[in-house]
Amino acid sequence: MNRHSTIEVALGDRSYEIRIGSGLLAAAGRHLAPLLGEHAAQRRVVIVTDANVAELHLPAVQGALDEAGIGYGTIVLDPGEHTKDFPHLERLLDDLLDHDIERNSMLVALGGGVVGDLAGFAAAVALRGIDFVQMPTTLLSQVDSSVGGKTGINTRHGKNLVGAFYQPRMVLADIDALATLPRRELLAGYAEVVKYGVIGDAGFFEWLEKHGAALIDGDVAARAEAVAQSCRAKAAIVSEDEREQGARALLNLGHTFGHAMEAEAGFSDGLLHGEAVAIGMVLALELSERIGLCPAGRAARLRTHLDTVGLPSSPAGYGFEVEALLAHMGHDKKVQAGKLTFILATEIGKGVIARDVGGDAVAGLLGDHLG
Repeated sequence: MNRHSTIEVALGDRSYEIRIGSGLLAAAGRHLAPLLGEHAAQRRVVIVTDANVAELHLPAVQGALDEAGIGYGTIVLDPGEHTKDFPHLERLLDDLLDHDIERNSMLVALGGGVVGDLAGFAAAVALRGIDFVQMPTTLLSQVDSSVGGKTGINTRHGKNLVGAFYQPRMVLADIDALATLPRRELLAGYAEVVKYGVIGDAGFFEWLEKHGAALIDGDVAARAEAVAQSCRAKAAIVSEDEREQGARALLNLGHTFGHAMEAEAGFSDGLLHGEAVAIGMVLALELSERIGLCPAGRAARLRTHLDTVGLPSSPAGYGFEVEALLAHMGHDKKVQAGKLTFILATEIGKGVIARDVGGDAVAGLLGDHLG
């Protein structure tokens, strides 16, 4: 696939492009040079990646920067969600300062959501803010975390509770990178793709029902289409509501349940973020049906699709307890005036923000799954 898609995130003087296609990492220098200006040869970038991604993709990016005459340093992090914490942030900031960064330096986040979130937050606070570019290498990061400027780390109180809204200068989403993902990682990202259909595009959800299995199995054209559709949807929402005061909250479908499960699982590989979101989306539609917001059968339709592609659709079997999950939800950053906010749906393709869901309904739903 040689065709590239370009999508703009319209935020005034902070607008930027998402570029989607094949071969983008190998051409990274050509894409970065205009952002560095006429003195690109005198300016350095610092690449932040993790050990797994470095082995697969770092040589291509370094070669592209060499070809463009752009100097660079490299910082390689430990892989995994545990890296998104204060100790690793402190270490990353010290490493950046060891590279003698200046205010016109640029950070390149090469990797999945963990690298993007952590490196983006470091860019937001280093020298009170330096430019950064996202080069997402997982499906989850290409369709979700690399777009929109949410950066941050986890604490013992929950996921992403410390961070900043800080927009990148560009997102380069190389579809070829998806071919290196383990199937489980690809599926975890696919859950976020499905989310866009459920919250706002019934036609896209129907398209995924037809093409999702092929996408998972390696259909490059289907992957490119899904990434582009997802990024268009997110770009439109972020352009309207950058700091999640309204419509952007819809992007959290499944996340209130999902983040609680991730926290209870200790942010471990036992439950990946996308797997938690998949389960959370089914729970959100079941809750929507229970309180009369959504017609019956929609949760079952979603569950059938997730089961078909190989994603989990129930919290049963992970050792969770109802009270523990409810306690984690109480620390969710979407809590307002002590009340939980849920993203629910009136139909597949029509997400809504609900702030008046009774705790008994939530506890009852979880109890039915967990016994």
